Amino acid sequence: MTDNYYHRILENQVVQGSVVKKASGNRNKVVLVLGARQTGKSTLLNHCLVSKDRTFTINLQDRRLRRRYEADDGLLVRELEAMTEIDSVLIDEIQKVPALLDDVQYLYDKNPAAYDFFITGSSARQLKRKSANLLPGRIHTHILSPVLQAEQRDCEILPFHGMKSGKFPVRDLSDCLVFGNLPGLYHEERRSWSRTLASYADLFIENEIRQENIVDDMGAFARFLWIAALESGNFVNFTKLASDIGVAVNTVRNFYQVLEDTYIGIRISPFERSRKRIINAPRFLLFDLGVRHILAELPLNDTLIKLNPGHIFEQWILIELYYRCLYMGSGYRLSTWRTATGAEVDAVIETPDEVIPVEIKWTDHPLPGDARHLETFIELHGKFSHRAYLVCRCPKRQKLTENVTAIPWNEF
Repeated sequence: MTDNYYHRILENQVVQGSVVKKASGNRNKVVLVLGARQTGKSTLLNHCLVSKDRTFTINLQDRRLRRRYEADDGLLVRELEAMTEIDSVLIDEIQKVPALLDDVQYLYDKNPAAYDFFITGSSARQLKRKSANLLPGRIHTHILSPVLQAEQRDCEILPFHGMKSGKFPVRDLSDCLVFGNLPGLYHEERRSWSRTLASYADLFIENEIRQENIVDDMGAFARFLWIAALESGNFVNFTKLASDIGVAVNTVRNFYQVLEDTYIGIRISPFERSRKRIINAPRFLLFDLGVRHILAELPLNDTLIKLNPGHIFEQWILIELYYRCLYMGSGYRLSTWRTATGAEVDAVIETPDEVIPVEIKWTDHPLPGDARHLETFIELHGKFSHRAYLVCRCPKRQKLTENVTAIPWNEF
């Protein structure tokens, strides 16, 4: 076990949204970091605090503390006004008491430079259901991912510049595919990883779903969750899934929305600028492979990879590319492309300057024929697409065709 802090891509954005602006005399923004449980939101924000001894922290996971703020409107305002030594406020799991955002707005509007506000949340659904005040014009919102390859090593596709030393340790591909990339695993002994993931699944169902009364029929949701985990990475057939579970199609759509709102689910929509008739169904993935395997009741060992290596490898790359696009900001989007005639590209990266198709294959010996759908995509979309990648397990990068380069999984 190690207590080392490993740097995250979001650090610079979080700091630039708050303390840097304050130091320069400009209006600092409230920083809201959303994301699934155990992605390291609190750890990230605690690291970004300039003066921890001058920070007022509220952890709303503490039931007694939560009840105090629920029962007493304006308590946070009164507490802070009585503490002259405080200059930062950290509120964990704001969806538990979203009314605190009204106090944050009052304090911010009264004196925008008085405090740096850092807030975390793991359920946008709870904030929306409780009509939370999301501080329009006053807030910078970020979503935190599990650990990315880009937080362990240099990457070629959508690289992040300025990452500090102290990156996460590099792990074997098999460990990533079996156990996923929750940051807590990097601080634990390997023998405890399975228990940690099993506990995660239980806590998600109990804390995020059952206790918060997010769904009316827990039995149907449990059946859905198991199937959705098994089907992770596939194109979604809402009608078939509804029939398998025994619920209405709209109920299945709502269940998928629950996963997205709790940051457990990732939706990858079809490429919208296609010149061919395409399949409009989205692909849906769970945000972390280890969590996916536990929810699907699959074994956490190498047998899992032997059963279906290509499908698991593809999901892992797609999750990584999805979050890279998210971190890059406006103008970046991950989509998928599958035509009615059978041409298919696993991932399409849309940037402000170009569109980059990416194919994902388990092979360690790529051939020019593996690039045919990528070349078809470029041929159809030549105005804005000029290069493509095939991500695989080849030991060295290769030029497969004029436009397509094969790159190893640990370099993409």
